Amino acid sequence: MKGLIGKKLGMTSIYDDNGAAVPVTVLEVGPCVVVQRKDEARDGYNAVQLGYAEQKEDRLNKPKLGHYKKAGVEAHRVLREFRVTADTDVTIGDVVDLHAFEEVNFVDVVATGKGRGFQGVVKRYDFGGGRASHGGGWLRRTGSIGMCEFPGRVFKGKKMPGHMGSKHVTTQNLKVMQVRAEENLILIKGSIPGANGGIVTIKEALKKK
Repeated sequence: MKGLIGKKLGMTSIYDDNGAAVPVTVLEVGPCVVVQRKDEARDGYNAVQLGYAEQKEDRLNKPKLGHYKKAGVEAHRVLREFRVTADTDVTIGDVVDLHAFEEVNFVDVVATGKGRGFQGVVKRYDFGGGRASHGGGWLRRTGSIGMCEFPGRVFKGKKMPGHMGSKHVTTQNLKVMQVRAEENLILIKGSIPGANGGIVTIKEALKKK
C-alpha cells in the first residue's frame, strides 16, 4: 500500500544531479501500525486504518481506547484511513514504513494550513478595498453585499470577513527528491501547507506517476 502518516519537520535545500539548488520539504513519515482492516463484504469497501505516534492511554476516551484494545495494538495519537485493493497483503498489527515509497516518483500530501484567525476581506480574499485618501472611510471594507428590497437577503457563499486558515489542503503531484527509509525521512520538492510539526498524510500521486 502507498499511504502513510507523518509530520512536517521544515524546509531546506539540496542539490540535484545538475548541481542546481532545489528547495525541499522534509517529512518524518511512519512507521505506522495497521489498526483495522476493512473489506467489501463487511464494510462495503476495502481500506486500511493506520495509527501514528504512540499515545498515553489516559489521554484517550473510552471508545478510542476500546478500538485499540480490540485490535491488540498500542494506542496512537493519529488515525487515518487509506483505500486499498482487495488483494493488499497487510493484517492488523503490521508495521508499514517508507520502504513502500522507494519506487514512487510523485506524491499527494494532505496537511492542515496555518490558522490566521478572524480576517477581513482584503487579507482573506485579496479585495482591492477603497481609496486611502480624500475622505475615504472604507479603505478595507467589504463594499456591497447584496441588493436591498429584492431578494432582501445575502446570498450564500458571499465573500465576507471570517475565520481564515486551519483547513485541510491537498497538494498534488509533488516530486519526491529523496527517500531515506532507514531514517523515516522523505524529501519533497517545494513547500506544503502547515506549520513545522504539523501532521501530514502522504499518498502516491493519483494523477501523475
